[in-house]
Amino acid sequence: MKEDLPESIASEILKAYNTYIDTFNALTTLASELFRRKDWKRMQENHLRRLRLYKDEVRDSKLRILDQLGGQKNKLFWKKVKERYRLQIADLKDRELAETYFNSVIRKTVPGVSAEEEIMFVKEGFNACDIYPSEHLFYNYPAEWGLQRIIRKIVDDFDMGVPHLSKEKDIQFLVKTVREVILSRYKADDFTTTQILKSVFYRNKAAYLVGRTYVGRKWMPFIIPLLHGPNGLYVDTFIFDPNIMSNLFSFTRSYFMVETEIPSQLVAFLKSILPQKKVHELYNAIGFNKHGKTEFYRDFLAHLEQSEDEFIIAKGIKGMVMTVFTLPSYDIVFKLIKDHFEPPKNMTRQEVRAKYKLVSMHDRVGRMADTHEFEDFKLPLNRIHPELLEELKSTVNSLVEIKKDTLILKHLYTERRMTPLNIYLDTCNHEDAKAAVEDYGRSILQLAQANIFPGDMMIKNFGVTRQKRVVFYDYDEIEFLTDMNFRRKPKAETYEQIYASEPWYDIAKNDVFPEDFKRFMIGREDVKEHFQEFHAKLFDPDHWNSIKDSILKEELLHAFPYPKSIRFRPEELD
Repeated sequence: MKEDLPESIASEILKAYNTYIDTFNALTTLASELFRRKDWKRMQENHLRRLRLYKDEVRDSKLRILDQLGGQKNKLFWKKVKERYRLQIADLKDRELAETYFNSVIRKTVPGVSAEEEIMFVKEGFNACDIYPSEHLFYNYPAEWGLQRIIRKIVDDFDMGVPHLSKEKDIQFLVKTVREVILSRYKADDFTTTQILKSVFYRNKAAYLVGRTYVGRKWMPFIIPLLHGPNGLYVDTFIFDPNIMSNLFSFTRSYFMVETEIPSQLVAFLKSILPQKKVHELYNAIGFNKHGKTEFYRDFLAHLEQSEDEFIIAKGIKGMVMTVFTLPSYDIVFKLIKDHFEPPKNMTRQEVRAKYKLVSMHDRVGRMADTHEFEDFKLPLNRIHPELLEELKSTVNSLVEIKKDTLILKHLYTERRMTPLNIYLDTCNHEDAKAAVEDYGRSILQLAQANIFPGDMMIKNFGVTRQKRVVFYDYDEIEFLTDMNFRRKPKAETYEQIYASEPWYDIAKNDVFPEDFKRFMIGREDVKEHFQEFHAKLFDPDHWNSIKDSILKEELLHAFPYPKSIRFRPEELD
C-alpha cells in the first residue's frame, strides 16, 4: 500500500465535492435571472438539473476512486481516508455538506458498508451557531427610520432589476399590513429592528423575502412573496401567520433555489423564525436534501437513544404494494416495497421505485410528501413488536436480514407520518369533514395542474397533516396527466348495451372516465353531496382536458402556497 493513497483518495473526494457544490451554486444563482426573464420553463429545467446533480457527481467520484484503488481495502484504510479528509475540510464554511458527500461516496464505493462512525461522519452534523453580523447574512432596518422609510428601503433593496407594476401601491399595502398586524398590538421602542435575509428564495413563479422584526421583546417572523406578472413585479401579500409560513417550508413542497455561502447560517436564521421545524427539514427546504437525509438519520438515532417504545405496523388499511410501520413516539413512517403484489396490482418492485423517483424529481405543489430512500437501515431487534416482525417476514422477507440483535432492512423509504384520510373522516366532526373533503378535491386538482394524475384516488391513499392539510402519499399508480385520455362514457342506446355485464365500448389502457369518481371518492354520507357539488369539475372530462391542454402548451400553472383571501391583488394575472 502506498503511504499517500489515503491522502490521495481524500483529496479526490474533496475535489469532487467542490465540483458538486460549485455547480449547485451556479444553478441556484441562475434562478434570479430566470425569474427576471419570466423563463418559467427553464426555471423548471434548472431545478430538475440541480436535483439530479448530486447523484451524478457521487457516481463519477466512485468510478474515479475505484480506478485509483486497484482492489478492495480494509476498514483501517478507510479510517485513514476519513481522518485525512477531516483535516482537509476543517476550514470549510460548508463542512457539514462536505461530510455528507464523503459518506455518500463511501457508501457507493465500499461493498456492504453501513453507517459506521469509524469510517463515516455519522454523529458530527449541524450545531446551533451564532448568526453572523448583518452585512454577511441580512439587511437591517432600524426602527428610528420610521415605517414608511423602512418599507421603501425594503422594496428598493429587492427590486429585482425589473419594472414594477405599481411600486407605490406595493409600499402602501405593506405599510397598512404592518400597522394592522404589528403596530396595533405592539409599540416600537429602542430595541425594535427588522432583518431580512439578503438571499431571495425562488420557487416556481414566485420569489420570497424572509425576515423577522424584533418588537414586544420577541422576534416576529414574516415572509413577503413577490410575483413577476405580465405587467411587472409586484408584492403579492405579507405573511405573518406561522402556519402559512410553516406550509411554505413544508415537506410537501419542492425545494427552494436560494443562494447561501454558509448553509448552516441560513438554517440557523430559518430555525429562529420557524422553531417548530427540525434542522433536517430546513436543509431539505433550501435544496440540500442529501444532507437533510443525514441530519434526519442523526435525529432518528438520538430519538432511539431517548425512547423505549416499539416499532409497530402503521394505522390504516394495509396497502397492496407497501408494508408500512412506524415508531409511535416519532412522526415518521417507514415504507418497504412488498415482495409480491396481489391482483389487480400488476407491476414490479423496480417500477414502484421509479414512481417514487418521479415524485422526488417533480414539483410536489404542497400535495405530495417528500421521502428519503435508505439502504441497509439498521434497527434494534428488541424494539420490533412481534406482530410487526411477523408482517415483515411475510411481506418483505427478501428485504429483511437479522444479525444478532439488529434488524437490517435492505431498502426502505421514510416519510412524514400523517393521519390517513379515511381514519380522519371516521372520527372528525361535520365541519372538519367538510373542510377535509374540500381540501381532498383541491389536492387532486392541484396535482393535476402540476401534471400528476394520482391514479388510485381512494381516500386511504391520502393523509391529513397537523395543519389539517390533505396530502397524497401512495405513489405506485401515479402517471403524468398528459399521458391520460379523459373521456365521457358513451350512452347506451340498445337493449344489449343497457344490460351488458361488461363495458360494451372500447377502453384503452390510459382512458379515464371522471364521472366514475363519484362512486368511490367520498363515502361519508353527511358530506358526500357537499363534496360532489363543491368539486363538480372533478367529474367533468372537459375540465381535466383543459388542464391537460394548458400543460401541453407549456403553461406553468402556479400553485399558491397561501390562501387567495390574503393576496393584495387576487384579480392579477400570474
